Amino acid sequence: MKQLDVVQGFIERGEAGAPSAERLAGDFPKALEALGFRHFACCSHVDPLNPPPHAVVMHNYPAAWERHFSEAKLHEIDPVLRRAERCPLPFFWDAVFKAEPLTRSQRGVLAEAARLGLAHGYTAPLHLSWLPGILRASCSVVPDSSRIDPRNYPMVDALATYLYALLCRTRAPLRIASPCHLTQRERECLTLAALGKSDWDIGHILNLGECTVHTHIERAKRRVGACTRMQAAVLALMSGEIAFGDVMCGGRNGAGRSL
Repeated sequence: MKQLDVVQGFIERGEAGAPSAERLAGDFPKALEALGFRHFACCSHVDPLNPPPHAVVMHNYPAAWERHFSEAKLHEIDPVLRRAERCPLPFFWDAVFKAEPLTRSQRGVLAEAARLGLAHGYTAPLHLSWLPGILRASCSVVPDSSRIDPRNYPMVDALATYLYALLCRTRAPLRIASPCHLTQRERECLTLAALGKSDWDIGHILNLGECTVHTHIERAKRRVGACTRMQAAVLALMSGEIAFGDVMCGGRNGAGRSL
């Protein structure tokens, strides 16, 4: 449950009073560090030193890389950013770029980044940036160790989605999502999915078929406008459709009666 504790703490701090960009900039790296990630970049896909209005630029990459990235306009060819714009699903750099055809220049971007310790990364495209008129954005992290718990990676998606929503809210009068109303079953399934339960696990707990659970979660994702389960859980939490108390208690107030 350590991973969920980290996410819960970050969201609770974000909900305590009016969040400021400065406070979020301090809390987000601490949350990622607790999960075992050394470097991060939660950014709009822009020139980091000359961003347009309302762009989000938050990272702890080496200053030398930021300077080179800006001067060489690498945001226009960076294969990580290009992949994040084509596919809204999270991905591991090593797995994707081993098979994906890249230009010589793009291979060069990855090699230069690796020389500065930015390698073996993981990127979660920020689905909220697909809203009309919003700059495309993503959150990339670089692990501190090759032995990091695989369960920590989906937490990046949750943290970054919440962070980006708050930053957009504080920088502009943006309506993040349309009102949605999940059914009771969708809330139950999504609450358990936030705990990392598989469709089979959720079906066993709720006495439902595995395919039925999958259908409920896919419908919930569509209702809140999310691409992944973790994004759906975060957006449902922010809208009040599910409660963090239920998630952290294993859903004792509803979905977790069988837990």
